[in-house]
Amino acid sequence: METKQPILLRLEKVSLVEKLTTQAKHKLPDYPILQDISVNIYEGDRVAIVGPTGAGKSYLLRLLNRLCEPTSGKIYLENREYQQIPVIELRQSVILVAQPKLLGMNVKDALVYPLMLRNLPKPEIEQRLNYWMEQLHIPDDWLGRTEIQLSTGQRQLVNLVRGLVIQPKILLLDEPTSNLDLGTAEQVIEILNRLYAKHQITVCMVNHQLNIAQMFCTRLIHLQQGHLIANQTASEINWNNLQEMQQVETDNDFEF
Repeated sequence: METKQPILLRLEKVSLVEKLTTQAKHKLPDYPILQDISVNIYEGDRVAIVGPTGAGKSYLLRLLNRLCEPTSGKIYLENREYQQIPVIELRQSVILVAQPKLLGMNVKDALVYPLMLRNLPKPEIEQRLNYWMEQLHIPDDWLGRTEIQLSTGQRQLVNLVRGLVIQPKILLLDEPTSNLDLGTAEQVIEILNRLYAKHQITVCMVNHQLNIAQMFCTRLIHLQQGHLIANQTASEINWNNLQEMQQVETDNDFEF
């Protein structure tokens, strides 16, 4: 029998509805983004979240980071209901790494900024910075570079360090391999797998590339039009069927 790790995140019938109005303030029918999502994410899971454009993948990450709130249902972190956890405290445990932007800072300033906000001692900041740069094989000569002086792949690696220096319980990644060539994308996934092997970091990653998801995930969440249509461990996934489903949705002008 498979031994499961403790449940780290639990979603119970979570829905997110966007209330629409016209410019004339006339109410339009509510638009459901996510509908009755119930799923457990276990400690140490590497979750790939897949589905066509508009399925609600990125909104699910935003809910987990409390950038938006569910219309109904509840989310729990280690049995603590999200609404009972102060947002700042929650975001020290659940970090969302979105598309890489350094906000006008050089690499070092961008990496230490979230640690300075937490009032960590300077020696600890330097220790964390050096440790995670070493783990991701980032050379010191990147530290003075700005965003425009980095390639897309380099920005993605810096973005990962910016999330990891917080040392979160859960790392949320929104398309970390988008706009990367296959070789660089595989390098990013190899780094994530290596970090998992060493640190058992729980990761939830939105990704539309099934070949990349297959290299990474221990669990797959498949969304379609806001509904959860599959929640499977890697051993349960029929990747050929999933590829065929992807092709059908692509032919119908959807994109994973």
